[in-house]
Amino acid sequence: MLTYECIEAARRRRWASALLYLTDRCPVGCAHCSVDARPDGPRISDWPLFEQVVSVLCSVESFEIVGISGGEPFAERRGLAFATQELVEAGKSVVLYTSGYWGDPAPWVRRVLGRSSCVVLGTDAFHAARLAGDRVLSAIKAIADAGCWLVLQTIGAEHEAESLLARALGASWRDHAEIHVTGLLPVGRARGLRAVLPARAGRTFGPCTVADAPVVRYDGRVSACCNETVITGGGPASLRRHARDAAGLRATLDSFKADPLLGFISTHGPGPLTHLAGLEDREFRHICQVCWRLMGRLGENRGGSITALALLTGESAR
Repeated sequence: MLTYECIEAARRRRWASALLYLTDRCPVGCAHCSVDARPDGPRISDWPLFEQVVSVLCSVESFEIVGISGGEPFAERRGLAFATQELVEAGKSVVLYTSGYWGDPAPWVRRVLGRSSCVVLGTDAFHAARLAGDRVLSAIKAIADAGCWLVLQTIGAEHEAESLLARALGASWRDHAEIHVTGLLPVGRARGLRAVLPARAGRTFGPCTVADAPVVRYDGRVSACCNETVITGGGPASLRRHARDAAGLRATLDSFKADPLLGFISTHGPGPLTHLAGLEDREFRHICQVCWRLMGRLGENRGGSITALALLTGESAR
């Protein structure tokens, strides 16, 4: 059983998980979408490159878990069917991130669910405004019938989530599912929906749990982490690269894996590095802001300073 805690634990282990960003398309169009996915968003157009993307993810031995998201991954039928089959045959556990818009699923959807170890199903007031309730109930039942663990992810509405699971699966729903309460991300279409986070000193930020969990897009773009702005083309260029073939994909992943700044942030957090960059008394609203500022301040020749600081803390940067 692959629970939410199992997924998070893999993210905390160096290079144990990765995310395949399958498509920029989503037929739902929720107002809080952090990647601004749309019904007419880009899809896979270079199939040979996509096959290489999947092949590289299969070939990295340390990747135990590969998540598949978007957009809405079920909007990319051919790509999703191919990726799940290849990944499972390579011994990877697959986690799907979906809205469940497909409801009572077609046979191909059931086959995809059957290959998956966990489904993270987003459901909240924003999804409810776009999807009929019976669709979500049908999706929950289909996920349970497929035998994979369900994480019902909701934005601050735990009671409603419990009610939904009880309606779909009965009183024993905890044998099949769990609830993960999360918050809005202030990016994409959600940029104006969330109250501003309080600022705090850069030196107070601890380790980042996703600095060792790269994201590979269907179009060959690779991000060092799962920050939505970086995935969709924003943020520091040094956190995102574009590969044209399998060799380029492997080289990009290797370079991120060897990056001393990412290694230090995943182990110790950005806090100690703010002193090197003269940012210890500056205030930031979230850890990504600190990371991005460090990227600019420390520059490409940061390895020696970070390695020295890592030695002083008693651990290596990687």
